[in-house]
Amino acid sequence: MKLEQRRELLEFALILADKAQAEILPHYQRCSVDLKADGSEVTLADRAAEQAIREAIAQHYPEHAVLGEEFGGERNAAQQWIIDPLDGTSAFALGLPLFGTLIAYAEQGEPQLGVIHFPVLGETVYAARGLGCWFRNRDGASRQVRVASAATLSDAVVSASGVHASDIQPERDGRAYALTALIRRAKKFRVCGDCLQHALVCRGSLHVAIDTIMQPWDIAALVPCIEEAGGAVCAVDGRREGVVYSGSLVAACSAALLGEVVSILNPGSSP
Repeated sequence: MKLEQRRELLEFALILADKAQAEILPHYQRCSVDLKADGSEVTLADRAAEQAIREAIAQHYPEHAVLGEEFGGERNAAQQWIIDPLDGTSAFALGLPLFGTLIAYAEQGEPQLGVIHFPVLGETVYAARGLGCWFRNRDGASRQVRVASAATLSDAVVSASGVHASDIQPERDGRAYALTALIRRAKKFRVCGDCLQHALVCRGSLHVAIDTIMQPWDIAALVPCIEEAGGAVCAVDGRREGVVYSGSLVAACSAALLGEVVSILNPGSSP
């Protein structure tokens, strides 16, 4: 894909984020919550925002497939939008402003651009391959952003979206990454939910962000933002290939720090 095509699609993705915001904000701090079959939370805002995004894509790019959290879709399509209209529904339901909208465009499962938009905060992190990573504030001013300077773990500020699938709270299937050891070796550890922690890696505020359980729509938009900001990403087991469909994501300000984190999380794995 040519650079100008990426730029055009990125501008469209930013418009999609605004359309989602228009559907989400009227429900903010005044919504009811339902439970899906898998026990996760959903609101009218989730569904209305995804529907608005899908309608806009169908109008402008009818040949493109769509994969979204609320209405599903084809995986690994040749040309595909991967969207999470409201990443952090739990925060949204509590009236917290730290949820986001995630929009990515991918080809054969590899994201070419991503938008991380925070409707209440009025802030956006966005990127496309070859165009860098950018931060736009509420006033509409944009500036290019970079990850923090390379650091060792002992100098790093590390976050995780929670302690699930860790030695603190193992999953029923036995997954239990060694989060305790990582916490003890990091300079500082914080719990920072959902897409916000990855946006903060892009902006240089965090050195590492960890999420052990994710879906493609949680991951796709984050990858180009982090990598275009100069960072590195992989699944919790260290794989970069096919990371969108890997089920987890670790982001770091450098490949060396990423490797250090992954090795601690997986103490029994071979190098």
